Amino acid sequence: MGYVVLDAAGHVKERGKEGTLGPPKGRVEHGIVLPRCVDGHTHLGDAVWAQEPPSMSLPAIVAPPHGIKHLLLESTPIEKKIAAMRAALVEMGHAGVSLTVDFREEGVEGIRALRLAANGTGVEPFVLGRPVNWKDKDELFQVLQEADGLGLSALRDMDPEIARKACLETHRSGRFLALHASEDVRENIDPILDLKPSLLVHLTRATGHDLEKVADSHCAVAFCPRSNALFGGYPPISTAVKLGIPFVLGTDNLMFSAPDLFREMEFAYLSSRYHGKPVPPEQLVRAAFVTPWTILNMGTHAQLTPESPAKALVLRLPHKDDPYYQVCARGSGAHILSGY
Repeated sequence: MGYVVLDAAGHVKERGKEGTLGPPKGRVEHGIVLPRCVDGHTHLGDAVWAQEPPSMSLPAIVAPPHGIKHLLLESTPIEKKIAAMRAALVEMGHAGVSLTVDFREEGVEGIRALRLAANGTGVEPFVLGRPVNWKDKDELFQVLQEADGLGLSALRDMDPEIARKACLETHRSGRFLALHASEDVRENIDPILDLKPSLLVHLTRATGHDLEKVADSHCAVAFCPRSNALFGGYPPISTAVKLGIPFVLGTDNLMFSAPDLFREMEFAYLSSRYHGKPVPPEQLVRAAFVTPWTILNMGTHAQLTPESPAKALVLRLPHKDDPYYQVCARGSGAHILSGY
């Protein structure tokens, strides 16, 4: 228990223990103070189509290049996609998000569209680009120049040699590498880990042995429980906790779910209880508010100290007994205090 003094932007000016604060000056609020959260996996381009998913297989909807989403992206005017992404980013900001790790399709044009959409929203995209033509080395180089990293679909969707060369170039450029793995079917984890990714997404169908290898590789994982549930999947979050795998939470395709990490945390907690594999609320809160910053080498953004660039989020929730549970199971954008 303690107190913090915040400036108008939410930066910490002073921090101390409970009982040491002098006469209050200005506005005084009681609640839970956290760093702002990170959505660990999104596809913001999908915001142009926010409907109930059709009764089709997951690959038929999202797999490149002929899945519904890719045909939709190809046929939608760029101005409409920018407007939809901007609206989604504003919605995320209202739910406490300040950064999102986005898999942005459509090559350089897609990267530029997302950065344009983010201007003025208060939410920064960590853009993982993807070339339109994987065989074009010049396009890959340009994507890596303009994006924060490379975001691949499942390895089984690609020519393995092309994927290997693209990942090698990503490492050479010092960029971040992430890819989907074992989402709707189990994939051999060895060739995936051989690519040395920093982040794997889903692992819904991974075995315990697969997860042990992931733990040994020190690779982080983004779990998307609501998205997985739509297609009959359940992510192995409790196993990740036991093995010490660093993990984050992502809201995934915006065509399926609202980009709200409070909903994601609550669903992850309740579904883990339902499956008899409960995940402690503290682990889920850290997955949204702390771990992503560490994985992205931006750990100071999770440190609520006067010296850090972190912006605080204050939630008007009971804070004395079980703050992690309150945030995980009861938190919402409606509880966020503003106007520090």
